[in-house]
Parts: sequence; C-alpha cells; structure tokens
Amino acid sequence: MQDLIVVTQSCDLENRKSPLVALCPVFTLDVWETASPAFRQKGRWEQVRQGRIEGLHLLAGFNTPDDNRQAIVVDFRQIYSLPIGYLEGRTRTLGERRRLRSPYLEHFSQGFARFFMRVGLPSSVPSFK
Repeated sequence: MQDLIVVTQSCDLENRKSPLVALCPVFTLDVWETASPAFRQKGRWEQVRQGRIEGLHLLAGFNTPDDNRQAIVVDFRQIYSLPIGYLEGRTRTLGERRRLRSPYLEHFSQGFARFFMRVGLPSSVPSFK
C-alpha cells in the first residue's frame, strides 16, 4: 500500500467538479534514499528543501517538525487518479488521516503549481547589454 497526498483542489472535491481525484506519492527520507542512493549525499535534501530539485517537495514531519530527518518527500512527477467514490469508501476504513493546514497547504499547492507552470521557450528576448 502506498501513502498518497491529494493534490486536487478541495473546492473541486466538495463541489463534485471532478469524478477523479489526483494524488501524488509520499515517502520517508529513508525509503527515498534506499530507492535513490544519490540522495544520501550531503546537501541533497537541502536542495530539495530550497525547491532546486524539480518535482520534489518536502513536508515537515508531523510528529517532530523540527527534526528534518523526519520530513516527508512528495513526488510531483508521479500522479495517480482514482475515482472519488472509491476514495470516499477507503477513507471510511482508514481512520485518522493527516491534513495540511494554512499556510502549509498554500505552500504545498504553490510547489505543485510551480512544477507544472514551467515553460520552456524555443527563444526569448535577448539580454540587454
């Protein structure tokens, strides 16, 4: 079973504007480092924290937010879609679920949007000299 975070806007869920819910996987740093040993290098997680590794986002650990080794990494490069009815059924059996609150929710949403709003131009206005 994979831990996931909902990335569909809550207003769209509440107003039933989408039959599918978009979710991204979340991992502990230890699990991520096992799959991607390059992230064990000094300074790598600091790059992620600063938003310099595209597609990855760090959330502070829920129980110990001051311990950066308890942070959770969200992979925006993997997006799953599940029917809203299926997820509603699952939520009844899962029990307590974590939720982001303001301003962390907005910061997370901004990170997700930043990943998708990147635009590569074939050419641009030349530098002023």
